[in-house]
Amino acid sequence: MKSVLDDHVERVMQASVKSTIGDGSSAIQRSWHRCVNVHKLDPAAQHQAFIESPESLKQIKEQLGEFLQIARSGLERLSKTEAGYGYVILTNADGVIVDTVDCGSWLRVCADASVLPGANWNEKYVGTNGIGTCLVERASISCRHDDHFHTSQLGFSCSSAPLFAPDGTFTGVLNVSAKSTPQTRENITLAPYRAGQYAKLIENAYFVRHFKNSWVIRLDTANELLDVSSDALLAVDVDGVVVGANSDARRLLGAPHTGTGTDLSATLINEHLTSVFQCGYGDTWFLMRPQNTGERTILKSRKNIELVAMATPPSCAPSKPVGTTNRRPDWSAITQLAGDDGEMKRVLDQAQRLVNKKVHILLQGETGTGKEVLARALHKSSTRAQKTFVAVNCAAIAESLIESELFGYMAGAFTGARSKGMQGLIERSSGGTLFLDEIGDMPLHLQTRLLRVLSENEVQPLGSDKHVPVNLTVISASHRDLGELVSINKFREDLYYRLCGATLYLPPLRDRQDKIYIIYRVLHQEALQLGCRPWIDEKAMELLLRYRWPGNVRELRNAIRFALAVSDDGIAVEHLPPVITGGSVTPFGQSPCLVMSEGYGNSNSSVHEPASLLRACLRRNKWNITAVAAEMGLCRTSVYRQMKRFGIVPPTHL
Repeated sequence: MKSVLDDHVERVMQASVKSTIGDGSSAIQRSWHRCVNVHKLDPAAQHQAFIESPESLKQIKEQLGEFLQIARSGLERLSKTEAGYGYVILTNADGVIVDTVDCGSWLRVCADASVLPGANWNEKYVGTNGIGTCLVERASISCRHDDHFHTSQLGFSCSSAPLFAPDGTFTGVLNVSAKSTPQTRENITLAPYRAGQYAKLIENAYFVRHFKNSWVIRLDTANELLDVSSDALLAVDVDGVVVGANSDARRLLGAPHTGTGTDLSATLINEHLTSVFQCGYGDTWFLMRPQNTGERTILKSRKNIELVAMATPPSCAPSKPVGTTNRRPDWSAITQLAGDDGEMKRVLDQAQRLVNKKVHILLQGETGTGKEVLARALHKSSTRAQKTFVAVNCAAIAESLIESELFGYMAGAFTGARSKGMQGLIERSSGGTLFLDEIGDMPLHLQTRLLRVLSENEVQPLGSDKHVPVNLTVISASHRDLGELVSINKFREDLYYRLCGATLYLPPLRDRQDKIYIIYRVLHQEALQLGCRPWIDEKAMELLLRYRWPGNVRELRNAIRFALAVSDDGIAVEHLPPVITGGSVTPFGQSPCLVMSEGYGNSNSSVHEPASLLRACLRRNKWNITAVAAEMGLCRTSVYRQMKRFGIVPPTHL
């Protein structure tokens, strides 16, 4: 008469004689097949667990780091639910036990089962079991009684759940095991659920800790439970690119989990939220506003699943004292200025390389292309960020005041001077960044004084006989061709070469390939200021993409600001300015681009924008008045009238 053990051995061997295992086989059958045909194990033999050396176990624990500390808390809580009848263990990705919590006295009785830290429960050593089979399948496994490979383990029941790191790589196994008795049968039935539940808790707790400096988006199908039981977690950077996703998020939003050996790390990471969900840039940026903390947004996945989303902002990094020399560069201020435009990315890459070099930078580009925005980003990303950024619009300050504004003055230096004198803008920028906007409009006699300041690194206030040392980093900008101004003696050649240690050319908006990115970025910023939803419909977007933007990003910002101001909830075609939709004729016989440009930016530049735009258009068309009139929608007489109004003279008439 066959014994129970003999029956088990025969059943295992019969299931393992096949050369292959079909798709319809169970995880246990696949494991038996591996044990016999790959690992060459005998089910009747006593299993022999491999024990790691103390040195090796110490190294394994050190590799797990903070994850092991968080998992320990989960093990202790889980052991309380299993009190009196078993134990819980944690292994690494190779099946080595790194931590064990006894749920009673049973562990001491079964010490010979090799369930202490250092024991390796890989299938190749101990055959089919909850831990070893979970390592291969990377899915929750219940291995009860005669599911085990070796006859010596038939009295055990094990339930295991896989653990994944924040980047999706397989990390280890959480296991609940017990020796089956009538008193523990009910608890054994619940063990698979508990193992999976606590594995998820451990994984999510470590995920939130790991991504404390990123935006964490919680997702769930139920709005009411989102605060306490959100299963799916995404971590994204400030640009909305996914940098981490827990297991549930990968299953819900990424590639489907197919079982054996599936690598979840290949899904979602480095994708933008607009490709993960059926939404636009504006919707994702609206979700990630600090003011929106705690608010919910409905997002539809690419699998057409509607999810409730709530974003948590990153933890604030501890502030460093002024003067800290080992400040880590924050390139986000620079990199976020462009999307996928190759030319702009090249400019920004050069900007990153120059940001902390002792070289003066000249920014060239049409009006409104964002020269001051880039200058501020350079300052913010530099080691000078804690110092002052001083912006001077050389075209906006009255010529009679620009000298005193730049260089400062002593008390009584001239009629109307302050009684205590005034520190000049150049001296105020010492150690920080001096931004000289519209440097091409600086009077010649002041160019001479500025050249001396840059040469000697010292400034002499008006009315003083003393020189004040300064540490200057100068970023200058102009929409005018300074080289051309030098050739016609309108700009000092020596100052030009002093300022253009490095020259960066910003492309006009009409030539950029990342207009969608720029539109959504400006839309988000303006909506944040106005406290409204950053949404735009497809037809309005098409018009914005089609428009040539003679005023570049500055004109775009003003148009979006206007549209948001007159709309109730997002931008439709009827909210756009007429100059973009072509719905009306602009007043005073001026071109649409000139009218739209007035009032952009700060108050210092608005008066000069129409002239600047007309001058840029003339240069672009090589002073061909017929071509200029066609581009601006004017007659040739109107172009000549505008040139006369702004004092613009063709180079051949100078």
